[in-house]
Amino acid sequence: MKVYQRGDTYIAPKGSYFDGNVHIPGNFIVPAETHIWGRLDVEGCLELGPHSTVGEDVTCGSGVIGRGVRIKGALSSAGDVTVSDQAVINGVSAKGDIILRPGVDVGEVRSEATIYVYGKIVSTKLTGKNVKVSGN
Repeated sequence: MKVYQRGDTYIAPKGSYFDGNVHIPGNFIVPAETHIWGRLDVEGCLELGPHSTVGEDVTCGSGVIGRGVRIKGALSSAGDVTVSDQAVINGVSAKGDIILRPGVDVGEVRSEATIYVYGKIVSTKLTGKNVKVSGN
């Protein structure tokens, strides 16, 4: 699948799929309903659009994970991560803050900074310097 480049930002076409591993040497904007069957490695900021899927692990500099995204492996970030509503991820680790929105289903969550939980989520374990929970 072709990926468009503008400066150090790469953009995938809407609804595309990638049959294998993907490495992006900058920022990556992934529109809604994009499917990556292998591993995703993004050196910069990852914006993973709603209802997209990744078949294996994801690594990124920082990330925003859209609503209803499914990541079958673990998500690892060198910076901050926001996981939007109803996302399903095997596990999340980050050196920065992690924000978990309502309805997230995630395995173990580890942060070297603060984990913010908004609303009800499902998780096996939350480990961070601080864990702040609001909502029910």
